[in-house]
Amino acid sequence: MKKKTSIWIIRFLLFLGTAISLFYVPWPIVIAWLTPMPQTIQEQVDKATDYGFDGIIVCVNKTGNHSEFYTSGYKNRETQTPADPNSLFKIASVDKLYTALAIAKLVSDGQLALDQNLAHYFPDLKDRIENSDKITIRMMVQHRSGIPNYTSTYNYWAHPKTNDNERLELVLDLPANFEPDTDYEYCNTNYLLLSQLIEKVSGKNKFQYLKENILDPLNLKNTYGSIHDVNMDDVMSGYYVGYEYDLKTDDNDAMLATAEDLAKFIRALNDGSVFKNKEEQEIYSSIYKFEHTGLIPGYQTIARYYEDVDAVVIQFTNTVNFDGYNWNMSEIMYNRIVKIIRSN
Repeated sequence: MKKKTSIWIIRFLLFLGTAISLFYVPWPIVIAWLTPMPQTIQEQVDKATDYGFDGIIVCVNKTGNHSEFYTSGYKNRETQTPADPNSLFKIASVDKLYTALAIAKLVSDGQLALDQNLAHYFPDLKDRIENSDKITIRMMVQHRSGIPNYTSTYNYWAHPKTNDNERLELVLDLPANFEPDTDYEYCNTNYLLLSQLIEKVSGKNKFQYLKENILDPLNLKNTYGSIHDVNMDDVMSGYYVGYEYDLKTDDNDAMLATAEDLAKFIRALNDGSVFKNKEEQEIYSSIYKFEHTGLIPGYQTIARYYEDVDAVVIQFTNTVNFDGYNWNMSEIMYNRIVKIIRSN
């Protein structure tokens, strides 16, 4: 009798354990993976609301720099304005590609030295950023500086700062996260300082430098430095799950671009046409990458080039949840679109 009771107890515990484990399975991700692949990009994009996104814009830039657009959902959910492929979108950390490129151009022009240290260019920070006399510009570009990341400070996104001085102040006098060039850690503070360096060396506002040396030569007229430079009616609304308000007016110091402008930039970066010469291209290739993603409250961007199909694929989604499966769902959507492109 005791043996039978023990068996039933074991079976019950196994059943209970299975039931509990199923509760923690990320079902939205599982369902998205198991759903049959549609035949067309538009059919996949039309599933945006099933994935938890208010709106989506996809741009596929093909051979010949020809762009195709696919949209679903809303540009603004309050007014139920349909997603517009020509909307401006906050591209968040994708702007690091532009910053790294500007650094490469300044190095090529002899205005910067990649292996010079941070303290040399910013002597006032020598005693406020640990190892500033050992941290090189190259290390900062490559996220190997050890400088603490200001967006990782406590509760940053709940109370974001509105200017670079306030953002930098969050990490001044803090101990380094690691010794320079001994580890890798993605760090927005690196690129805040690099942006200030571009201005210090060039004598120009950073975006003005980008415009003159990158955007204008590529005829990219729909890329902007911040929300202060645009008509807000042109900006796609951004949302955070569980928060009812539109986040598009939040000043994150993020660049904005249309999907097509970003696609053309990514193509130029990958085919080499954004570089003045081979030396400049080699400098850039030695310090940074050729694709990027971006994530801030309300805005997710994926921007990549696929050589095998000669296509740039840009995806903008305007609903974010840092604590959920939102980013995973964005990646699933994007990867399915790429598979459809490859199958056609």
